[in-house]
Amino acid sequence: MRILLLWLALFPAGPAADTLSASLVRSGADLPVVRPAEEVRLKDLPSVPVQLADVLRRFTGVQVKDYGGAGGLKTVNVRSLGSEHVGIYIDGIQVDNAQNMQVDLGRFATDGLGGVALFNGQKSARLQTAREYASGASVHLASSAPGRDRLRLRLRGGSFGTVNPSAEWCKLMGPVALRLSADFLASNGKYRFPYFDTTLVRQNGDISALRLETQLFGRVPKGEWRLRLYAYGSERGFPGPVIRRASGFPFSAERQEDLDAFVQGGWTNDWTDRYSTALRFKYAYDYIHYDTHPEKNPMALPYNLHYRQHSAYISAAQSIAIVERWNVDLVTDLQGNSLDSDAGQNVRPRRLTFTGALATRLMLQKLRMAAHIAYQGAYDKFVTPAAGGWSAADSWRDAWMPSASIAWEPLPWLEADAFARRSFRLPSFNDLYYTLVGNSRLVPEKATQFGADLRLHGSRAVDWEVRVSPYYNRADDKIVAIPTSSQFRWTMLNIGIVDVTGLDFKASVLWRRADWTVGVIGRYSFQQALDHSDPGSLTYGNQVPYIPVHSGSADLSVTWRKLTLTWDSTLVGERWSRSANTPDYRIAPWSTGDLALVFKTDPVTLSLRCSNISDRHYQIVQGYPMPGRSL
Repeated sequence: MRILLLWLALFPAGPAADTLSASLVRSGADLPVVRPAEEVRLKDLPSVPVQLADVLRRFTGVQVKDYGGAGGLKTVNVRSLGSEHVGIYIDGIQVDNAQNMQVDLGRFATDGLGGVALFNGQKSARLQTAREYASGASVHLASSAPGRDRLRLRLRGGSFGTVNPSAEWCKLMGPVALRLSADFLASNGKYRFPYFDTTLVRQNGDISALRLETQLFGRVPKGEWRLRLYAYGSERGFPGPVIRRASGFPFSAERQEDLDAFVQGGWTNDWTDRYSTALRFKYAYDYIHYDTHPEKNPMALPYNLHYRQHSAYISAAQSIAIVERWNVDLVTDLQGNSLDSDAGQNVRPRRLTFTGALATRLMLQKLRMAAHIAYQGAYDKFVTPAAGGWSAADSWRDAWMPSASIAWEPLPWLEADAFARRSFRLPSFNDLYYTLVGNSRLVPEKATQFGADLRLHGSRAVDWEVRVSPYYNRADDKIVAIPTSSQFRWTMLNIGIVDVTGLDFKASVLWRRADWTVGVIGRYSFQQALDHSDPGSLTYGNQVPYIPVHSGSADLSVTWRKLTLTWDSTLVGERWSRSANTPDYRIAPWSTGDLALVFKTDPVTLSLRCSNISDRHYQIVQGYPMPGRSL
């Protein structure tokens, strides 16, 4: 939801010297072999989006699943691999969720971020974590060290009773920089939507959420360190899917409370010109309370569940330069996860995961090459009720993941790169151990990826760029849910095979003249993601759920002095909610357009945005209507 934005940035007279930020800028040795598929520097945007999902939904080949409203779950899927194959990294450390492997993008703001980058293949930069080498696709969020003392206040509010105040305070203290930020979000989530032959108002979609963050950046004679403390708490309703019900049938009364907290940090040091190390760590605690409130909805299953998840992670990386342009990295990660719950039979899973990678990169003037071999093994232990007490069962799952990439720049205006890699994802705790869905004998889901990228660019009268990116992905042993005799009881099996053939296209033009700046970006994505699981089934050869064959977007930005007008449009073709591509499961194509007006004058920025200006009614997830026009 994009709404009225009031941004007040209060700076002291006379900026301080930007010494710390300069010290945190790395040399060309840290550049990845394969360029990001998309990269956004937030300071270059006319009005910085408040939520991370608003940035990623503009990327080519990316689908953001949105269940509607400010409190709706928002997950990301890249090139039809599935959200479980996409790693979200903050300063190189993954946002982890062993329970269901779903990362809600709505819980992360853009405050304190310098940029967002998407890699479809391997990032291939030095001193990464081993988990980064193991990800099928990755979204990297890079923190930016403050360059001066400042206080920024923002007040955002508008449609659906939404209020979103936030504050950020930055302070430089010699070699250390401090950033404190906080924001509060409240929305009643009530918006109109068509319901067969009438119009209803979405209910039980409210949210109240508070996010607090502390970041520290520091430098040492030959390196740098950083520390982040994060806390997020929310209480929200789940409005549930919209389906035809008998008169008087109550809608969803489900509620959820969340408390997420983590502390993470890292230290990087260049001991010599040829030897560098990096240490990173993280501890996270996640709490969920889910209640169906049967007293409000007698037809609901009476669930009142509590989940408590702990995660501890450490990573050590070392990089050795064999010669000036050839380096070798050795990385090891160790992570422990535990989940305690009163759901089902009170299964208490524990997981210890080891990830290691040996990587090498060769950086020549016009040719860059990289290769790595990664290994990941996970030891699971869980307890289940048994006669006279508890018994334990153990399991081990592992896989090897090789990767190779190459980039060539024969001309100043022409670049080409290609990659091939193997990745896998572990089954989540929900996949394995909960009696309504779990199957403790599941094997990891594997993915094979091939991709190429051709980039033409120039800067004369205008800055322009054209990118064409064909790719092929194959997912084996795909984990799928099969319904049993009850719609509330499912069986998890490894039967899926999905072949994905696709093409991403992007073209951009930026024109500057005197007080005027005009920018145009067009994106198109073709994705044929076919279910090849069972040659004898009716779904063989069908498009997999929620992946459009055709999608695209177009952005226009016009700036004159301190005033900027932007138009963003999105078009998504038809999709299906099941592998059976029949009319019953068809989700209609949709398109939206957003208009924004931004006025910037130091130290104040004012923004007015109208989202879905044509008031289109559409669904991204079947049964979950999206909001219409909003301010």
